[in-house]
Amino acid sequence: MRTPVRDRERRAGGVLSGYPLDRLYEEMAFISYYFHWPPDEVMNLEHRERRRWCDEISRINQKVNQDVQAYEGRLAK
Repeated sequence: MRTPVRDRERRAGGVLSGYPLDRLYEEMAFISYYFHWPPDEVMNLEHRERRRWCDEISRINQKVNQDVQAYEGRLAK
């Protein structure tokens, strides 16, 4: 699942110049952890697509956590 780099002002892998390196590693670790994608695949995602995956994973986690809390609440009764 690779997205080609189209904009020549960007560095390889869809990394924006000046984008905080710590933030990039955080996004890469987040996606790799949940989807088990290798680092080179994640690095090759365009910035917007990488952020979108992070947002989608976060939404999934929030939904799962809400479901678990609701289930645990029913068990406590």
